[in-house]
Order: sequence, then C-alpha cells, then structure tokens
Amino acid sequence: METTEPPRRKKLQKTLKPSWVFAIALGSSVGWGAFILPGDWIKESGPLGAILGLLIGAIIMMIIASSYGVMIKKFPVSGGGFTYAFIAAGKIWAFICGWFLSLGYMSIVALNASAFTLLLKFLAPGFMKQGFLYSIAGWDVYLPEVLIASLLILLFAFINSTGTSVSGRIQFYFCVLLIGGVVLLGMFTYGFADQPLENLKPLFSGSQSILTSILVIVAIAPWAYVGFDNVPQAAEEFKFSPRKATVLIVASLFTSFLIYAIMIGLTAWTFPSSAKIGESNLWLTGDVIYSALGMAGLVIMAVAIMMGIFTGLNGFFMSSSRLLFSMARARALPNGFRSISKKHNTPVWGIWFVALITLPMPWFGRQALTWIVDMSSTGVSVAYLFTCLAAYRVLAWRSEQAGGEIAPLKKALALIGIIASASFLALLLIPNSPAALSTPSYLLLLAWAVTGSVFYMAMRKKYNSLTQEETEYYLLGKSIESEVHSGENEEEQPKTQIPVDSLSINKS
Repeated sequence: METTEPPRRKKLQKTLKPSWVFAIALGSSVGWGAFILPGDWIKESGPLGAILGLLIGAIIMMIIASSYGVMIKKFPVSGGGFTYAFIAAGKIWAFICGWFLSLGYMSIVALNASAFTLLLKFLAPGFMKQGFLYSIAGWDVYLPEVLIASLLILLFAFINSTGTSVSGRIQFYFCVLLIGGVVLLGMFTYGFADQPLENLKPLFSGSQSILTSILVIVAIAPWAYVGFDNVPQAAEEFKFSPRKATVLIVASLFTSFLIYAIMIGLTAWTFPSSAKIGESNLWLTGDVIYSALGMAGLVIMAVAIMMGIFTGLNGFFMSSSRLLFSMARARALPNGFRSISKKHNTPVWGIWFVALITLPMPWFGRQALTWIVDMSSTGVSVAYLFTCLAAYRVLAWRSEQAGGEIAPLKKALALIGIIASASFLALLLIPNSPAALSTPSYLLLLAWAVTGSVFYMAMRKKYNSLTQEETEYYLLGKSIESEVHSGENEEEQPKTQIPVDSLSINKS
C-alpha cells in the first residue's frame, strides 16, 4: 500500500524523574561485589591501595561519563552504546557493539540473581544445600538456588513490564535502603573499633610495589562501575532536561566510590590486621561484621546486599530491554522487539526475552556464569570506546571548524576517554595482563562472535534495507548532521519521504 505519510516512529513515554535516574545509575553500579570482595582487595592491594585504585577508576569513569552526557544531551534516545557506535562508525560497528553489549547486560541480570542465592547460602546453608543436582566446573548446583534465582528473574521481569514509573520508583527506594545500610555499618564499626586508623595498617600489600597494588584495582574499574551506562538506555524516558544527565551520572559514580571505600574501610579498621576474625574464610567482610556487631549487624548488611542485588536486577532489566528495543527500531533485530505495551508503554517483548535468555543461566552454576560475565565485559568496554568516539566527532575544538558544538574541554575529555577505553580493552584481551580473560572466557568470546556473525548474515538484508537517512530517523528521531550543525530539537517526521514498502512495520 502506498502513502505519502511515513510509518510512525515508535517512542517510549517520558516518566523518569532525576532521582530515579540517579538511582538507576547508582544501583546498577553497586552490587554484591561491594560487600563480598573487600577482603580479597585488601589482601591483594592493602586497604589504601584498594581505595586509591577505586578512586582513580571512578575518575576515569567520570571522564568517560562526560562523553555519555554529551551524547545524551544531543540524542536523548534509547540505545546507548549501540546508538553511539552507529553515529561514530556506522551500521556494522553498531551491530557488533549492540550484540556484545546485550549479552553483557543480560548476563549481569543472571549474575545478580545467582548472587542472591549466594547470600542465602551464607545465611541458611542447611536449606540451600538440599536437592543436589550436579557439579559444573567445580561448582555444586542445588535445586533451591536454581528455583530461587529463576523466581527472582521472573519477579523483576514482571515489575519492569508494569511500567517504567513503577521500576524507577522501586529503584529509588532500594537505593535509599542500600545507602542507609552502608552508612550505618560504617558508623557502627568505626565506633566499635579501639584504634580504627591504626587497624588499617599495613596500608598497602607488602608483596608488590605501591604502584602495582593500585593499578591491579584500577584494572577492574570497568567491572566495578559498570551500570552507570544504563542511564543513556533510559534517556528517551527522561521527564526532565537531558542536560542534567552528566551531573546525575558523575554523582552516582562518586557515591558508588564512597560505598566501596566504606566497605573496604570497615573490613580493615574494625580489628587489627593481626587479629582479623575469619581471615582464612571466603567472606572476610561478613566475618568482621558478625564478630563486631553480632546478628543485628549481619541483618543490616544482608538488607544492604539484597538492595544492591535488586537494584542491579532492576537496572539491567531496564537497560537490556531498551537496548533490544533500539536495535529493533534500527531493524537489527526482529520487529517484535520494538513492540510497546499499550497499557504500560514498555518494550514488553524485550523484557520477557531477557527473562527467557537468563532463566537457563543459573542451571550452569556460578563458575560458568562468571566466565560469561568476564567475557561480556569486553562489550561494555567497546561501548565506552564508541561513545567517546561519537562525542569526539560531534564536538569541535574551535569556531573555525565546520559544524559541531564548540567545546574544547569536552572534546579533550572524549579523547582521554578513547585512550582509557582502548586501554581497558587491551587489559582484557592481551594475555598475561592484570585483567586478562581466562581461557574459558576467551573461548566463549569467540563462540559469541561466531554466533553474532551468523545472526548478522540472517538480518543483513533487512538491516541494510533502510537508507542512512531512514536509519537516522528511526534510531535517533533526526539526522546526525542536522543535530551536529544546528542542535535543533528532535523532529517528529523525517525530512525525506520514507517508502513504506521498504519497511516491515507493525502498525500500532
């Protein structure tokens, strides 16, 4: 059927408040690792070495976040790294970035669900270690952990399907409890300790140089702070000016660092290093809290950990479903993924697809799941790189340059972000580096790349059926050049007539 009117570009409803977006960034960045891993970091780098490493990592992430702020202000649409890779390098690189980023987001959903069962194993080992099923890579899989993780995934899929305002409001309440729990634990343990500052010594690991101690922690920064990049996935749903995005992301990163620092601090300052309770055990922080504050302290920490897990589940369900929605809008995925619920205005297919993909993951055991997460961290680093490249492209050094916003400082930060993102990728992919992937992760990375190549070949004809102008319209709502040159607001219709026959549109 021919018509002079182009098919309508599907858009998400603007419902998110600034406090909710801050909570999405913070809650997605701080998860179970902030409570489980401080003991490992202290043993590896010392308390001050770990804190300095995470501080430098947070600053690097803030530099990268400035590029996200630039792109959100210019293109307040869903898609994040996928959208920015399209702007920076075109369709093929956009697909590659989106393919790896989608796995990264979805695997973190599964990892958070399994982290909740880990907490229950510590609190109620007798119940959780019933119904032994099998062992995978040395990890014993029990029926209760599989069932509980599955129920948690389904619960947050349902919450996200009921509307962005519901998931945003819940995210904010969860973050309030998370921050409150960490502050209480920090205050109580500091007051309990006889000589908290003296107990921190030795400040650095004696088995390596101070610089090495710090750099080992800096290398994990992309993992420690991953989640702030969920904000651009929700940019289309901001109920406020996109200009506030940079401040919200930077504030969330600084708050995340403070939470990490407090948890490292209380693990070290509560008891002298020569008398650490349970130092040989797997969870030093839990042993310290229980020995200092008893069951009440453990309950406070359990609540804080649950909030960290729930905010991660909620945030990554939101971001992964929006990424799939954006990819489908650009015709990189089947039409169903851009279907929007008429009642709740959510990308319902994407939400339940994430649930469908993540439900089998708990059955593979946590060790195999960590291989997937480690491998998929490359997708996050690739997204960082393309975001900084895109920001560098749309910014100008000086007025003599044609087009682009004149912002030399932001452009310099984007250049630093490019170097930092490339360095993170090198740390992951170069063997023998401090953060190199394990052999199973390398193999999984190769398998996912091959799978992506096959999927791209299947979708290539449809993906390339749109012209550059049509893709810009359906992905961005406007052309790249018009934004770079004029900075005009989003247009509701493309400037060029789009032939309906070239598109497979689900009328709604």
